[in-house]
Amino acid sequence: MRSPRLALSLLLAATAIGGCALLTDRRATAREVAAEADYPPTGQILMVEGRRVHAHVQGQGPDLVLIHGASGNTRDFTFALVDRLAQDYRVIAFDRPGLGWSDDMGPEGISPMMQARLLQAAADQLDVRRPIVLGHSYGGAVAMAWGLTDTPDTAALVIVSGATMPWPGGLGPFYAITGSRIGAATVIPAITAFAPPDRAEAVIDGIFAPAPPPPGYADYVGAGLTMRRDTLRINAAQVTGLKPHVTRMAEAYPRLVLPVEILHGTADTIVPARIHAVPLSERLPDAALTLIPDAAHMPHHSHPDAVIAAIHRAAARAGLR
Repeated sequence: MRSPRLALSLLLAATAIGGCALLTDRRATAREVAAEADYPPTGQILMVEGRRVHAHVQGQGPDLVLIHGASGNTRDFTFALVDRLAQDYRVIAFDRPGLGWSDDMGPEGISPMMQARLLQAAADQLDVRRPIVLGHSYGGAVAMAWGLTDTPDTAALVIVSGATMPWPGGLGPFYAITGSRIGAATVIPAITAFAPPDRAEAVIDGIFAPAPPPPGYADYVGAGLTMRRDTLRINAAQVTGLKPHVTRMAEAYPRLVLPVEILHGTADTIVPARIHAVPLSERLPDAALTLIPDAAHMPHHSHPDAVIAAIHRAAARAGLR
C-alpha cells in the first residue's frame, strides 16, 4: 500500500497539473475569443455540405479564385492585392477548410483534392464560371488539385510559391511536434495561451525574410486567428500530411492541358523553386515559368506587379481578355 505521505504527494501533483491545465485552457479561450472579435470575417459565410466556408467577393470581370497558404486566411490577399485585382476581375478569396473562418473537414481535409472539391462547391453557390484559380504556397497544391478534379470549366491556374511537388526530407521540429498527438494536446494549447505577441511577429518576419513584411501587415492579417488551438492542430495535420498527396498528384500533372502560370522567387527557402516550380513546369503541357530574382516566399506582397501580370497572361491565354 502507498504511504499517506506518498498519496498526499501524488494528490498535490495531480492538483497542480490539473490547475495548470485549467489555467492554460482559460487563457487560451480568452485569447481565441479576443482574436475572433478583433478579426471578424471580411466577406460572407456560405453553408456548403453542412460546413461554413468564408468567401470574400469583390470586383467585376472574369472570375478569379484566390487560395491562401498554410496558417493563412483571406486577409493575406485582402491586405492590398484584392483591391488592385478587383479593378479587372471578380475576385473570390476563400478561407481554406479549418483555417480563418471556414470549418474543418475532419480527416478528409488533409487531402488537397478534398479541399478543392469543397471550395468548388462553394464557388458554385457564387455562380463562379470559368475561373482563373490562383494558389499560394500550400494553396498552390489546392489550386493544382482544383485543376485535376473533374470540373471542366477551369480557365487557367496561377501557382505562386506553390508547394506542388514531393520534397526530400521532413518539415523540421515545429511540425514534428505540433503534428503529433502529444504535441497537439500539450504544446499547442501552451502556444495559444502563452506565446507572446512578438513571437507571432517573428514568425511573420521569417515568412517574408530576407525582406521585411509590408508596414501594417502583421496588425491586419490576424495572427491571433492562426494561433487558435484548432487552427494550429488543423494546419499541422494538413502540412504534415501534404507530401503523399502531392506525390500522387504529380503523377497526374502531365494530363493537365489548361494554361498554367508559375511564379516563384529564387530566394524562397521555405518552398524552394528548384524542388517545386522548376519540376512542376517540366511536367505540365502548357506551363509558363517565371522565376523572380531575389524574391522570397511572398511575392504577391514583395512583387505584386509580377503576380498581377501573370494573372493577366493567364486570362489572355484562356481567352478571357
